[in-house]
Amino acid sequence: MFEPVRNAIKIPELRRKILYSLAMLVLFRVGSYVPVPGVDSAALARQLGVDRGNIFGFLDLFAGGALSRFSVFAMGVSPYITSSIILQLLTIVIPQLEELAKEGGVEGRRKIANYTRYGAVVLGLIQAFGITMLARNYNVLVTGGTFDMVLIVITLVAGTTLLMWMGEKISENGIGNGISLIIFVGIVASMPFELLQAIQGVIRGVISPLSLLVFLVLAVAVVAGVVMIQQGQRRIPVQYAKRVVGRRMYGGQSTHIPLSVNQAGVIPVIFASSVLAFPLTLAQFIPALEGLSRVVGYGTVVYNILYALLTMFFTYFYTAVTFDPREVADNMKKWGGFVPGLRPGRPTAQYLDRILTRITLVGAVFLAVMAVLPYIMAGITRMPPGMLYFGGTSVLIAVGVALDTVKQIEAHLLMRHYEGFLK
Repeated sequence: MFEPVRNAIKIPELRRKILYSLAMLVLFRVGSYVPVPGVDSAALARQLGVDRGNIFGFLDLFAGGALSRFSVFAMGVSPYITSSIILQLLTIVIPQLEELAKEGGVEGRRKIANYTRYGAVVLGLIQAFGITMLARNYNVLVTGGTFDMVLIVITLVAGTTLLMWMGEKISENGIGNGISLIIFVGIVASMPFELLQAIQGVIRGVISPLSLLVFLVLAVAVVAGVVMIQQGQRRIPVQYAKRVVGRRMYGGQSTHIPLSVNQAGVIPVIFASSVLAFPLTLAQFIPALEGLSRVVGYGTVVYNILYALLTMFFTYFYTAVTFDPREVADNMKKWGGFVPGLRPGRPTAQYLDRILTRITLVGAVFLAVMAVLPYIMAGITRMPPGMLYFGGTSVLIAVGVALDTVKQIEAHLLMRHYEGFLK
C-alpha cells in the first residue's frame, strides 16, 4: 500500500497535482470556519435544527458543517450542482444547446460551462436571499438592516462562487474531480464527530451496542458493494481487420470495450439529492409551501421513494450523456473494428445500447437501494440523525469519489511504469 504512495511522490508532475488539490481542499476547510458578518450562527443553527435529521442537516453534511456555523461557504456547491443539472436537461430539450455540446468542440464546451456558472450565481442569489430572510424571521441577525442583509447575501454568493472556482481549478490543475472532492472532504470531515456521538450514546445508554454494531456492519457492506459495482465491467470483444497503408500493415488485433456496471459513478446520487433538496429548502422559506415539507420532508416515505426513482433516472440519464453507442459504433467502423458476429454500424450500436441498458439497470437499482437502505436501518436500530447521514448517501459519495481519484493517480503511475494501488 505504501509503495504506490512513495511512487506518486517521486513523480514531479503527479506530486504537484496532489499538493495543489490538497492546498485547495485545506483552503475550503479554513473557509468553512470563517463566519458571515452580522449573524448569530449558534442561534441560527438551533433554529434550523441541523442536528435533528432534517433537510438542513443534510445540506450541512455536504457543506462540511459550514451551514451550522453559517460561514462564507454555508451554501456549499449545491447551486452549482443544480445549475449543472438544469443545463444538462436543457441540452437535450434545446437543439441549439445540443449542437453546441456535440459539435462546438472546445469553444462549445466553454460556452456551456459559462452558462452553468451564470446559472449557479443566479440560483445562489435565490438561495442566499431565502436563507437571509429565514435568519431575519428567526431574529438571529445582529441588526437586521437592509445593508447588512445585502452584505450577507453577497457574502454567501461570493463563497459559493469561490468554491465553484476552486473546484474547477482542482479539476484543471490538480488530481480528481474538483466539485466531487469538495463534497467528499465535507462528508469525511463530519464522520469522526458523528461516530464519536454514537459512541457517547452507547456509553450513556441511549443507543444499544448491538444497534451500533449492526450499523457499522451495514456501513462496511455498503463500502464493499460500492467498490464491487464501481469496478464491475462487461467487456465487449472487438476485432480489428487487417489493412495495408503504404508499406505497413495495421489492425488484426483483438481488444474489448469495457462497459462499466455504473457508468455514471456517484453523480446520480449527488444530482438526486440536490434536486430534492432545492424545493425542500425553498419550502422552509415560503409559508405557502410548508405543507410540501411535511408530505415530502426529509426522511419520509415519499421522500425515499422519490430519492430512489430520481437516482435511477439520473443513472440512465448521465450514462446516456457520457456514452453514445452510435458514436462508438461509427468510430469502430471507421477504423475497421467490429464485434464478432455483428455487422458494423447500426447493428453494433443497437447491440451496445441493449447491453448498456441491461447492466446500467443493475447499477441504478444498487444505487437506489443503498441510498434508502440506511433510512430503514435507522428506524430499526434507532440511530441518531447524524449517523443516518454517515451510513447513506455520504458513504456512497465518499467511496465513489475516492475510487475515481485513486484511478486517476493509478493512470499516472502506470503511464510511467510504476505499480499502482489497484491490483
